[in-house]
Amino acid sequence: MNRHAQEETLPPLVVLLGATAVGKTALSLELAARFDGEIVSADSRQVYRGMDIGTAKPTPAEQARVPHHLIDVVEPDTPFTLAEYQRLAYAAIDAIHARGRLPILVGGSALYVRAVVEGLRIPAVAPDPALRAQLEEELARAGREALAARLQAVDPQGAAATDLRNPRRVLRALEIALLTGRSKLELQGAQPPPYRMLQIGLARPRSELHARIRARVVAMFDAGLVDETARLLAAGYAPTLPAMSSLGYRETAALLAGELDAETALERICAETNRFVRHQLTWFRRMPGVQWFDLSDPSAPEAVLRAVATFLSQSNNR
Repeated sequence: MNRHAQEETLPPLVVLLGATAVGKTALSLELAARFDGEIVSADSRQVYRGMDIGTAKPTPAEQARVPHHLIDVVEPDTPFTLAEYQRLAYAAIDAIHARGRLPILVGGSALYVRAVVEGLRIPAVAPDPALRAQLEEELARAGREALAARLQAVDPQGAAATDLRNPRRVLRALEIALLTGRSKLELQGAQPPPYRMLQIGLARPRSELHARIRARVVAMFDAGLVDETARLLAAGYAPTLPAMSSLGYRETAALLAGELDAETALERICAETNRFVRHQLTWFRRMPGVQWFDLSDPSAPEAVLRAVATFLSQSNNR
């Protein structure tokens, strides 16, 4: 059997990716309903329990329509690694296949998507408590930029492949380099998983995406983002936790602390989300094999449905 024929015998996986607020949730629900699918979240913040409004989780009604996986996995103060996500995602996908249904990987966290799609080998380097404490102190004292500059000095290749705006990613890459004396890229590599994949990217014009982001942030405040953040803080989840320092929550925590007024907090969330979207699109555009659809075209959702139907018919007719 040649390689192409071997690939056609693999079980299918549909991947739906795109920037924040582009419209992934609505289309994923339609795909799952049409093709007897279940959704596997690829969102690095929706794994946390109690963080619903600020992470734009599918609503309870939406989750009741279609089975969802890897949402509400851990408490906000529980460490959750990329390796753990990858393991759970593969387990969920395989279980969906075992039920004879279609797994649909949906999300905007590029590293989570890539961990599944590319089969990233995540370095098995255990954190060193003493070094971690030292790096945490350096991060608090000197800031993310200083830590990023140090990473660029000791591991320029790893730095180039790291989101330098994310202090946790910078800290971990630097930790790996200092503990092993090697670049994280040398320790990574990839082994694509045994699935036949259709990767669908969703896009919109930037001005339209900005308008949708603003509408989403306003809706979050109307839905109770301030109360949700206050409940999390009252439960003892410190604003310095990685989960609580994510978009929306850090600005709302500053609002509750009297450091920002409501209008400034809203504007800052919009601006930071737009900045994050630019980063998302940079990473997604680098991914090979993605078929892009512009949702500003009213015919795009139906075109996506046709693409998935064609993909599945090719699998069924092998």
